[in-house]
Amino acid sequence: MSQARDFEWVERADGTVVITHHGRVATTLRGGRAAEFLAEVDDDPQLVMARWTGNYRRGNERTAKQHPRNRA
Repeated sequence: MSQARDFEWVERADGTVVITHHGRVATTLRGGRAAEFLAEVDDDPQLVMARWTGNYRRGNERTAKQHPRNRA
């Protein structure tokens, strides 16, 4: 039986990395953060993507909005 693949990522031509979860955009990485992600993603892609998207769907979405990293 194959392992479930919840997260997927795509590197765009401009260097932007888009991480999706079940087909919905979870986060977009640009510049240095995208380069760091690409260097790290080979280890365990699902775990790395879950970590880079934050504590995804664990009941802290409102708290995460207030984090400086998530402010646009």
